[in-house]
Amino acid sequence: MENLVVNPGAWSGRRVFITGHTGFKGSWLSLWMQQLGAEVLGYSLPPPTHPNHYEIADVASGMKSVSGDVRDLEKLTATIRQFEPDLVLHLAAQSLVRPSYVDPVGTYATNVMGAVHVLEAIRSTESVRAAVIVTSDKCYENNEWVWGYRETDPMGGYDPYSNSKGCAELVTAAYRKSFFAESAASKKPAIATARAGNVIGGGDWAPDRLVPDFVRAAEKGEPIRVRNPSAQRPWQHVLEPLSGYLTLAERLLGIDGMRYASAWNFGPRDNDAVAVATVVERLTTFWGAGADYTLDAGPQLHEASFLKLDCAKSRAQLGWHPLLSVDSAIEWTIEWHKSMRAGAKMHDISAAQISRFSAIE
Repeated sequence: MENLVVNPGAWSGRRVFITGHTGFKGSWLSLWMQQLGAEVLGYSLPPPTHPNHYEIADVASGMKSVSGDVRDLEKLTATIRQFEPDLVLHLAAQSLVRPSYVDPVGTYATNVMGAVHVLEAIRSTESVRAAVIVTSDKCYENNEWVWGYRETDPMGGYDPYSNSKGCAELVTAAYRKSFFAESAASKKPAIATARAGNVIGGGDWAPDRLVPDFVRAAEKGEPIRVRNPSAQRPWQHVLEPLSGYLTLAERLLGIDGMRYASAWNFGPRDNDAVAVATVVERLTTFWGAGADYTLDAGPQLHEASFLKLDCAKSRAQLGWHPLLSVDSAIEWTIEWHKSMRAGAKMHDISAAQISRFSAIE
């Protein structure tokens, strides 16, 4: 099957504003946009962890960057208006379930009001033709059923993180209907939301995430403590949802952009929604000597035990489809970290993985 992920000609010279560009997904997206020839401005707080992909892969060298918080409406608006982007990609977020229990106020302030502020800034910036507001697969009201959630299913979320992402979806839908509906008198920007699964990949050191926790433990020669081993998640390499965001953004920027101004799922194939225990076993196999795991029998905060996305809409209307199996995603992740341990130039390794992904048919 032909890879329809990205049309390089659509991005050369395009002005792209990315929030959260110092984060895991944001830094990979920024590097990919640079490869495509876009003029990129990132707006974000400093990297959330040390080490981090943004610094190790020298993402900053090919783009402009502004240090700022999406909770600061005045600075965010001024930055966007000065840059005059064609496209806004909003990835800035408090992105973890467990820390949302510790700081629910901060989680809602960033994930809900941050989305409000981005949409407000877009409203006052005439250059913006399209925007993708990234939320999460956890935005859905989780009924623990065996089939995938569709874009039309109700929003919900048990914990503050998941609920805040559902709120961000509702906020975006309200703004789209209230302020971004196309009329004969005025051409409005096309605004869409994107929901992705559990991403993995090289350069993620976030706390309380399975793969980063595994890498940290393996590098120390210690077993990783696994909580919720039977929980199933839609695992996917970080480049998979990013390819979805770019595919969607290209459609939004087109002549019929308003046709795509809605919500979209970008998840893995159905058989790649596997249990935590299965992922840990495969991580251990690919890492080799020094990797091991043990089960954490202690009490755990609530997290969904089963979650899967239905991506039929993205396949049918965008021509998007996942390219890597969960085994390949894990293998690419371990390859990245082993290259780093060997002293490789990680900008080149990351760029090579992007090129390799883009060449898959």
